[in-house]
Amino acid sequence: MYSSLAAGQAARSPFSSFGVGEQFSTALTQNMGMGGTGISNHTYWYVNNMNPSLLVYNRLTTFQAGIIGEQRTQNSSTGSENSGSGNLNYLALAIPIKLNKWTTSLTLMPYTRNNFLLKYSAPINNDPNNFVNVTEQGSGGVNQVTWSNGVSVNDNFRVGLKSAYLFGAVINEFTNVITNFPIAVAPSVYERSSVSGFQFSPAASYHIDSLFNNKYRLNFGAVYDFGTTLNTTFFQRLDRLNSSGQIIDSAALIPNKPGKITLPQSVAFGVSISRASKWTASLDGFYSDYSSYRALDGTNPYSGSNWRVGAGFELIPDGASLSSYLKRATYRTGVSYENYPYLVNGNGVKDFGITFGLSLPVGRYSSLDVALKVGKKGDKALNNIEENYLKLYFGITFMDQWFIKRRFD
Repeated sequence: MYSSLAAGQAARSPFSSFGVGEQFSTALTQNMGMGGTGISNHTYWYVNNMNPSLLVYNRLTTFQAGIIGEQRTQNSSTGSENSGSGNLNYLALAIPIKLNKWTTSLTLMPYTRNNFLLKYSAPINNDPNNFVNVTEQGSGGVNQVTWSNGVSVNDNFRVGLKSAYLFGAVINEFTNVITNFPIAVAPSVYERSSVSGFQFSPAASYHIDSLFNNKYRLNFGAVYDFGTTLNTTFFQRLDRLNSSGQIIDSAALIPNKPGKITLPQSVAFGVSISRASKWTASLDGFYSDYSSYRALDGTNPYSGSNWRVGAGFELIPDGASLSSYLKRATYRTGVSYENYPYLVNGNGVKDFGITFGLSLPVGRYSSLDVALKVGKKGDKALNNIEENYLKLYFGITFMDQWFIKRRFD
C-alpha cells in the first residue's frame, strides 16, 4: 500500500503535478476580491486582463503590479505539512490609443506552476523486509507575455483579442532509495521540458444601459481561448546521489528531444449588473474540455473537463465623498467553485473558495488593492489528500494621462 505526504517550504501543492502544472487565473487583484470574476464587469480604473474587449473603458494610461503570498496546509492519511511563499503575480500596462475607441495593453504573469514534493514507500516484490522510498518533486512552470487590444464597434458592443506568448520549463525529479541497502547510493532521474508557443483569445462584450428608470446597467461578456500546441524540448538525465543528496555522477539519457504538447481550448462567459459607480454584482462561468490535451508522449493524464463558476459583489459607498475617506474606498467579496480535470485516488477534485477585497484610493486616480482568498482543494475522504489554503493578493494601480494633444504652439 502506498502512503503519500506533500511537504516543502515553497507553497508546494501535490495537485500541480499534472500536465504542465497548476494553471493560474488571469484575474488581477481587483477581480480576485470578487470571486475571480471579470468577464463582463467593466471598469474605468483598472486593467481588465480577463476580457480584452473591456479595455476600451480605460480612458487613462493605467499601470498595475501585483504580488501574491500564500499559505497551504496539506493533510493526508499519514500526516500534514505546512508551506508558504510569496511571488510576483503580474505586471500590466494599458494605454488608450484612441479615447473610447481603442485601448491596447501588455501584461506579464505566470501561466502555470509546477511545485510539489511527494514522498511515499512501495513494497519490493519477493522481499517483504525491504521497501523503496520514493521521492517525486517538481519545479518551474510556464509564463506568459500578452498583448491585448479592445475596440469599440458601437456604443453598446465591443470586441477584443489577446495574443499570448507562452514560455518556460517544467522540471520533474524522481529518486528511489531502498531501505536496508548496504550501498548508500540512490539513483535519481531528472527531466526538463522547455516549452514555447502562442495562444490567441478573441473576446466580446455587450451592455444595455438605462434599465429601471435609467439607474442600472446590464453587461455581458465572452472569451474564447483557442487550443494551442507548444513546441517542446525534452531533456532527461540519470544521476547517482550519495547519502547527502549530492550528485556523484550523471549521464544524459535523452539530450534534447523535440516534441509538442497540446493544450485544450476553453470558453468563459459572464453577466453582471451595476448601478452607476455605486455597486456591481457579477457571475462568471468557465469551461475547458481536456479530452484534447496531449502530453509529450502523446498520452492524456487528464480524465475529464475543467469548469469553474464564480460570483462577486463590489461596493463604493460614495466615490465623491470629501468628508469620509472610507466612503471612497471600494469593498469586494465573492465565492468560487471549481472542478479539476483529473482524478486523485479515483475521484474528482473540487475547490471552493471565499474572497474579500479592498481598494484604497491614493491621490486622484491611483489605489492600493488587496484581496484575500480562503479555500479548500480536494477532500481527504475522497482523494486521500486535501489542501487548505490562504492566498493574499496585494496590488498597486497608477493612472495618468499620456500623449496629451498640444493646444498651443
